[in-house]
Order: sequence, then C-alpha cells, then structure tokens
Amino acid sequence: MAKKDGILKCTKELYLDDVGPRKIKSVKFSTFSGTEIRDVAEVEVWKSKFYDQNRDKVKNGLLDTHMGPSQKHHGACATCYGNHDECPGHFGYLNLAFPVYNVCYLNTVLTILKCICKSCARVLLPENQRIEFLKKMRNPNTEVLQKQACFKKIRDKCKASRCLRCGYINGAVKKARPGSLALVEDFNKVKDVNAEASQFALSHLNGKSPLNSRHALTADKVSGLLKKMIHEDCVLLNLNDNPEKFIVSVIPVPPVAVRPSVLVGNGKSQEDGISSMLREIIVTNNILKDLMNAGGPLEKCLDAWDLLQLQVAEYMNSEFPCVVDSKHRGFTQRIKGKQGRFRSNLCGKRTEFTGRTVISPDPNLKITEVGVPKQMAMVLTYPEIVSHHNIEKLRKCVRNGLYKYPGAKSVIHPDGSKINLKVANKTEANNLKYGYIVERHLTDGDVILFNRQPSLHRMSIMSHRAKVMPWRTLRFNESVCNPYNADFDGDEMNMHFPQTEEARTEALMLMGVQNNLCTPKNGEILVASTQDFLTSSFLITRKDTFYDRTSFSLMCHAMGDACEHIDLPVPSIIKPIELWTGKQLFSVLIRPNVDVNIFLTLAVRERGYTSGETMCINDGYVYFMNSDLICGQLGKSTLGEYLIFIYLPL
Repeated sequence: MAKKDGILKCTKELYLDDVGPRKIKSVKFSTFSGTEIRDVAEVEVWKSKFYDQNRDKVKNGLLDTHMGPSQKHHGACATCYGNHDECPGHFGYLNLAFPVYNVCYLNTVLTILKCICKSCARVLLPENQRIEFLKKMRNPNTEVLQKQACFKKIRDKCKASRCLRCGYINGAVKKARPGSLALVEDFNKVKDVNAEASQFALSHLNGKSPLNSRHALTADKVSGLLKKMIHEDCVLLNLNDNPEKFIVSVIPVPPVAVRPSVLVGNGKSQEDGISSMLREIIVTNNILKDLMNAGGPLEKCLDAWDLLQLQVAEYMNSEFPCVVDSKHRGFTQRIKGKQGRFRSNLCGKRTEFTGRTVISPDPNLKITEVGVPKQMAMVLTYPEIVSHHNIEKLRKCVRNGLYKYPGAKSVIHPDGSKINLKVANKTEANNLKYGYIVERHLTDGDVILFNRQPSLHRMSIMSHRAKVMPWRTLRFNESVCNPYNADFDGDEMNMHFPQTEEARTEALMLMGVQNNLCTPKNGEILVASTQDFLTSSFLITRKDTFYDRTSFSLMCHAMGDACEHIDLPVPSIIKPIELWTGKQLFSVLIRPNVDVNIFLTLAVRERGYTSGETMCINDGYVYFMNSDLICGQLGKSTLGEYLIFIYLPL
C-alpha cells in the first residue's frame, strides 16, 4: 500500500517487510466463513445487470467499480482510487437467500453426518471409546497417516442408530440418488417402537401411510448441526476447523480483473463465463428471496432452491456429476490441470534462450552432439566478450548482422549502450574493441542443455555440444535415447542455451553425456549401442565378412575424425588379394596404433552361444585378447545396455 497525495493507493508490486529473518511457526489452510467473506469484501452484489441505459456500470452490480477496473480505459477504482495498473482488484459478496452445499466438500459433509447424532450433534461413540480415540488424535507424536487410520476406525464404529446421550434414533445418511446434491436420512432399516405403533394405527389407509421413511437433510438443517458440534468431536473427526464452513451462505464475487469484459463493437461487450454464472445465481437468488418473503408455495420455493444449488455447484465445479452440459468453466477447472493457474501460469513460466521442436535420429552425430536447426541458431544468442583470441571471428559476425548466419544480434559497449544489428554494420565491426560484448548466434561447439519432459531422473537433462544443421528438427544419436526415454514418433524436446562461462563449465563437468553413461540407481549402462549399431556390428564381425584395403582403410578412418594415425594390421588373407576381416576392424577401433596403451582382455557369451567357448559352432563366444578380437560376433550382450563380462587374467 502506498499513500500518495493524501489518498491510500494499492500497488501490484511485491510487498517486502524488512524486519530481519523470521521463522514460520505453522501454515494453516481453511475455507472462509460467511462473516470472513463479508469482512474481506468491499461491496455487496445483488443486482443482475451489468450496465444501465447510459452504458454506465450498475452500482451493486457484477461490474461495480468498487471491485476495480477491468480495462485500462475504464477509469479508476472506487475503493483504492488506483488505475488498472495500480489496483490489484477487490472482492464483493453475495448473500444467499437459503444456504446451499459446497460441492467440493459434499462427501466430507456426508461422512460427518454419518458419525454424529442428527439431534444433539455429538459423535455416536460410547464415552470410554470416545476418550480413548481422543487421546490418540491429540497426541502430538501421531503422524498424519496414523490420524487418518484412526479416523477410519472411528467412522466404522459410529454405527449405532440410537444416540447414547439424547436417545434420538438416527437413520442411515446417504445421497438421494447417485450424483445428486440432496442428502436424506433413511429409516427403512431402523426399528422404532413408536414408529411401528403409528404405522399399525394407520394401517386402515390401505397402504397409503402419510409416514415417510426418508427425511430430507437440507443445507439449513445441516448447517445448524455443524454449528452445534463441540471442539472435541471435531478433533475426533480429524477436522482442523469449524465444519460449518462447508455450507455456503455467502458467495465471494471475484474482482473484475479476474473476469474481464471483452468489447465486441457497437458499444457491446462479451462477459466472462464467471460473470455469466454469477448473473444466473443472482437472478435465481432474487426469485427465491421474493418467494420466501411473499410466502409463496412450498413447491416453487423448493424448485428455486434446487436450481440455486445446481447453479452454485456449476460455479464451483462445472464437471460435477449433477451438472449437465455446462457451457462455462468453474473455478475448479480454472485452477486444476495442465491449463490451470498453478501449472500453466505459476509453475509453467516462460524462459528465454530456449528452443523446442520435434526430435529425429542422426547416427552420424556423436553421442555428445545435438543437431540444431539453423533457423533456431539464428534466434538464440550468446553474449561473448571480445578478446585477442576471438576478435576476428566476432567482427565477421557483426558484419553479417542479424539475418545472415553466422551473425550477431547486437553489440554492447562498456558504458552499457546497446547497438542493434538488424542491418549489417561494417563500421561497428571495424570499431570493435577488447571488452565489448557481442551477442552472436549459436554456433558449432556451443554448450547446450538438452531435456525431455517428464524429467524423472538426473539424466533427463544433460549437456551436449551444438552442431548447426539444416532443416527444422533437433537431431541426436539414437544411442542416447535411453536416458531421455525418447523415441521418434513425434516426441518434442527442449534445448536451453547457458549464458555465462560459469554455467557452460558446470554443464560440461556435471551434466555432460560422457559423465553420465551409467545410472546412479544400480550402475547399469544407459548410453549404449542400439538398433542399427547392433545390427551392423553383428554383420561386420561374421566369419565370412572380408574387406579389401580400400574399404578397410575407409571404415577405419570413418570410426574417428580421419586425423588419427592408424596402424593397419596384417591382413588375414594375403593371396590372391589382401583381405581383412570385420573382427580386425574392431581391434583397430580399440587400439588404433602402438602408441595407445589399451590392452583389453575379456570374454562374453552372446545369445547364440552353445558350447565349446572359442570353438562355438555359432561363433557366439566373444573373446578379446590384448585388444585383439580373436573370435565371436558382437551383439547386444557385448555392446548393448546390459553388459555381462567374464574378465580373464592376463
């Protein structure tokens, strides 16, 4: 709150109370009672009209200016005198002519009524059991789940039909019909001597007995019972507040900013669904009030009350079973779900320097690389500081400008001024100096974070190196599908671009794919060969697979970056031409030259193994000796996700 020019004004800015650190003792959630709603509200709403003949907002109507302006041109708020940007909005209230059930707590009210007497509102338990359960519920060491289990036991024991305190005979409380908002007390299965005597006395009416075995429990009667409940019984039923609040007698009317009007032309406006439902409630409430004041027929009063109950139920939860073909979204629907206020507006915040699109496989990429579409790379930028090592590269980016790749979006001077590069600026490129910051396009080798939702474990988001490529999908090696639980049937993934050197370093050291090959759960390998990699490895290492010098040399260089020195092994067949086996190709992959000190010795039994180890007829015994593949066809047991090695002594 800010006081300006003698007028108390509200603000939408966060209020900070600088009184030092304080410890929160507890947090309590509850519903508002009718009195609390009136205290919070600023105006009573009881008129169903929005505008008068002059297109002015009706006082005590649904668009009363005491609840705040809905649009910027609608003037100031009549409560805080703030405009649309300053006024946070204020609540109104609507007094109901007759109480109704809160559909969100209807099952809770039903459970309470099953446990209490419908005359004295006491729990239907003997005194000794009541005291015993009360001690358990009041024990500060009792956990929440233990209290819930204790409450279930109390509910099961409250089966007595006759109250031990007042002697009233209670019937079974249930809904009038499935999905209904009406509660009844059924006496069909209850034996009462007085009722049986009355029934016998009226037996001459040929079965047309005026005695009804089902009594309606109206919201007004239930509200009176809940008011009479003592605090100890509320504790027994695991209630932290007065259950009277479960009955609605006053409806809060939300601020106008929550339900804004939309202008559709010709001076007309289209109202929000909340305003439309509140208008129907006000009309029905006024009809019911007039009928009750005029002493109208009971049937009409009950019909109006039923309609009012239905409209209030739609206002709170438009998907309730009794609400049929609702055209509006109730408050429950506006809050819950993926499109609700919490997940969409509060938790689902929008972040900058982020891209999202469909994923596709590319086996030619390394497991540490992600193919980024060129169109996305021209939008995402990185603020790189000009130094002696990169000044020429950044000058080229500045000359290219925003719409030519690789380019730059802007140049930031040391004094904070920012030069936009929508048009290529050669002068700015020539004047580039050390210490300037250039917001350049994403380029090959940049560190990015790759994420697929839902993020269920640590490996759901890992860092990769970017590789800018044409087309419009994010591409990566299919061997990395397992940690992301991804497939290529239309899945989308997110890419985040770290903006500081510290963030890039942390991403590489802590979140790199090469540092997360195994799951911390049980040590299983997550990033392993799959699909075509396994098939090609199995076919290459067959006994009848041979390659000439050209093909063998080409495949050896394709396994690396074509810059590493490779010592060709002695060919397996010398005449008539020199031929190398596929097994020798994997030997070169493990130890390319004599300077590499890698000596691998292991044995693995593949699925096709029968017997005889190295003499297996199906070549199913994979045997490496000093990094040379002696025998065996490489399959899933050797290269797949579940590796089972038999290490042999050197």
